[in-house]
Amino acid sequence: MHIFLYGPPGSGKSTIGRILARRLDKPFIDLDAVIEAGAKQKIPDIFACEGEAGFRMRESAALASVIAGAPSVVGLGGGALLKAANRAMAEAAGDILFLDADAATLQGRVNRSPGTRPLLSAPTADCAQPPKAGQGKPIAQLLAERAGHYASFPHRVVVADRPLDETADAAQAALGLYRVSGMGIAYNVRVGNGLLNTLGTRFRELGCGDRTVIVGDSHTLPLYGERAAASLRAQGVTVSLAAIPAGEETKTIAAVASLWSAFLKAGIERGHAVIALGGGVTGDLTGFAAATWLRGVRWIGLPTTLLAMVDSGLGGKTGADLPEGKNLIGAFHPPALVLADTATLATLPVRELRCGLAEAVKHAVIADPGLLDSLPRFGFCKSQDAATPCSGLSGADWLAPFVARAMAVKIRVIQQDPFEKGIRAALNLGHTIGHGIEKATHFAVQHGEAVAIGAVLEARLAEETGLAKAGLAAQLADLFSSLGLPVSMPQGTDLAEVREAMMLDKKKAGGKVRFALPVRIGEVRTGVTVDDEVLARVLNSTK
Repeated sequence: MHIFLYGPPGSGKSTIGRILARRLDKPFIDLDAVIEAGAKQKIPDIFACEGEAGFRMRESAALASVIAGAPSVVGLGGGALLKAANRAMAEAAGDILFLDADAATLQGRVNRSPGTRPLLSAPTADCAQPPKAGQGKPIAQLLAERAGHYASFPHRVVVADRPLDETADAAQAALGLYRVSGMGIAYNVRVGNGLLNTLGTRFRELGCGDRTVIVGDSHTLPLYGERAAASLRAQGVTVSLAAIPAGEETKTIAAVASLWSAFLKAGIERGHAVIALGGGVTGDLTGFAAATWLRGVRWIGLPTTLLAMVDSGLGGKTGADLPEGKNLIGAFHPPALVLADTATLATLPVRELRCGLAEAVKHAVIADPGLLDSLPRFGFCKSQDAATPCSGLSGADWLAPFVARAMAVKIRVIQQDPFEKGIRAALNLGHTIGHGIEKATHFAVQHGEAVAIGAVLEARLAEETGLAKAGLAAQLADLFSSLGLPVSMPQGTDLAEVREAMMLDKKKAGGKVRFALPVRIGEVRTGVTVDDEVLARVLNSTK
């Protein structure tokens, strides 16, 4: 699919387009440059010699030729989609992102590059009349004339005077599109409403063969298994369904062995791909089974929980638990594709949604404080019954951009450190103590809840060691509490068992547990060791 950037002159379509093209591993095409190459004239001169009608004919032909080519990031002229047929072509061929800015910002940018905007500057061609003083249309007039047209594009990002990379980040969140590299073959991550219906087409585009196994749990298969299977069958793919029980207790080698048996029965070969439909447990087990089946087959992630969408479904860490601790068995085996269909969150119980929000808060603490501005939208989480579905999310137009922005933090980190040699350890904020709490409570405290408690306690560790100023732990506790998440261990939790489980943490080195501790909202320090006395004091403070 193509990505089309659209907006008025000066909105940065070419500049942002080149950044996105690099990030998404696609070519960048400036449609005006294609037109100029075909006409062997500059755009203002085409306007002068052929009039706007002649230029628009050339523009339509150039757009059709670009769409017929390889998927690209395309910078469109500021009026390229005024013609209904052009807009229909672009919408059928990909995603359109509108770059929005006020007249003053645009005029300032246009003034810095005079003579390049056909409707704003005078032509110089021999067939043009000599330019008159003040010739050219003010940008404010152009915006007024096209106000209704420009307002009709739903996917948009406001262009402001901020670093270009930040604008590109906002563009990717609005598009819900990332490409993750650094761990073998790069793969795409898509976020949006209704993506399950596109699974079959994307499966064929990846060349995943003529058969697959969809792995889901006792919740997700009844809800979404047949929809995913129907999309695949429509593309001629033979589909088998493999069910596992829901819950962390399922995450065992016995469950992995059951998936190997399902792969064998379905005839899965190295050229095929299997599919994980569900939350973190389903993704971890399916990915690990795929990593070890025939020494590695591809897998596709269809995360259906917020936690899996923003965290566990990304990065390629797969595995299973042992009775002694979580994730002690595993492999780095990235997916071939991740499709996060936000429509599935409407059936997610509120308790599960809260768990995903815990990971979103964690990502805000690591590298994106602005993500916290969206948390008030989830205010219903605190009061709504934990077992009820999140019906308040059905059709919410802000949900997909929120999910995309929350996952962007993890994507940036794993791009820098795919095999967890350094900065990727920041993603373990809250997890070192959190995993101990899960184990000590026999998973009565769910993962996201344990991360919230762990993050608050680890913030207290940071305060105790002088790494953070006093008050950070209370600030985090207020954030998690506002979402209905616990911030202290349940009464009766065996602290000795928590400590014992922490000593099995994978981040341990030289016999010492290495923590990722928050310094402030937006910064985390990795590889921190803490004296046993300080750790004991902080853990005992929650009793």
